[in-house]
Amino acid sequence: MSGSMSYPDRSSPLVAAIAAAAPVLAASLLGNLATTPNIAPWYETLAKPPLTPPNWLFGPAWTTLYILMAYALYRVLRLKPATPGRRAAILMFFAQLVLNAAWSFAFFSARSPLLGLVVILPMEALLIATIVLFARLDRVAAYALAPTAFWVGFAIYLNAGIFVLNS
Repeated sequence: MSGSMSYPDRSSPLVAAIAAAAPVLAASLLGNLATTPNIAPWYETLAKPPLTPPNWLFGPAWTTLYILMAYALYRVLRLKPATPGRRAAILMFFAQLVLNAAWSFAFFSARSPLLGLVVILPMEALLIATIVLFARLDRVAAYALAPTAFWVGFAIYLNAGIFVLNS
């Protein structure tokens, strides 16, 4: 069909796995590219709110969350393409994933906690909407995204705290 979005053949677990993992890995690598050079000295010198985890925790936390995100997308990609709501759920997933990568550029590369808030707030809304859409299709996929929504909620607290403490 002209103009319609094409998705991987659900009969191929390998194709679906690659289609799920590749964009999530790309978002992860882009975020890391924006973040790593700005940890020292910029981020390290910022005043931070209570409960801010040590820097070493963010890598393992996000790695786990990205694996869960890819797994959730994989499960939805494996559904029949004609499944009602599948296309909207996939598009919503990619919208939140774009904002996920964009946050690192807004907060770290731009060195702007305010711009970080401008990105992370709609990111959380899109993530919650993705969970709702995924839940209608595959509860396990929705549950796999829940830890990301909780972590991003916590990240909003951290981002807002850094904004307030450093303004």
